Amino acid sequence: MIWHTVPALVQRLFPDRIWRKDAGENTVYLTFDDGPVPGVTDYVLQQLAKRNQKATFFVVGDNVRKYPELAQEIISAGHAIGNHTYNHLNGWKTEKSIYLDNIERCDRMLEDVVGMKPKLFRPPYGLVKSSQAAEISKFHQIVMWNMLSGDYDHKLKSEKVLSKSIRHTKEGSIVLFHDQLKTKELLPKILPQYLDFILENGWKTAVL
Repeated sequence: MIWHTVPALVQRLFPDRIWRKDAGENTVYLTFDDGPVPGVTDYVLQQLAKRNQKATFFVVGDNVRKYPELAQEIISAGHAIGNHTYNHLNGWKTEKSIYLDNIERCDRMLEDVVGMKPKLFRPPYGLVKSSQAAEISKFHQIVMWNMLSGDYDHKLKSEKVLSKSIRHTKEGSIVLFHDQLKTKELLPKILPQYLDFILENGWKTAVL
């Protein structure tokens, strides 16, 4: 089962993590995880550019190594980049020192490729131990989300993913999509209409 919205209780348990932004800003914060991936990230960038919308991409370091031009394109287009570990590690299943080293490795890769060290971090799967988070927070802001699209779940029909994503998006929402191979087929069926919904609502988008 996919929780399209994160329960308020869960958000209150971890107040040091960013779940949403000020609802008074009339803004939605689009985020894309797991890229950059050819055929997916470039498609997302094209759709955002068509509508003059901005997003934050939480990238996997090894993908940045494989596709540096795509990572550079993200920055050149005025979007933001965050750290999503080097190997998409599950924090709950990874020893603390290994996990932190993996994050640092992603930082170094981004410095080499795009010339900047990211200030933002999002744990893959949203899973990170408190002891890990305490160390990460010394160097990065931990960003979660409060609207999960479900774009990676092939059991869901595109119409359902789109309708639920639209229904659960509010002003100030941090919205999670994925620019990875699992979403390559579904994303074109939902992203354009979702981005149009944001425009039609009179909202703007911004980087985190």
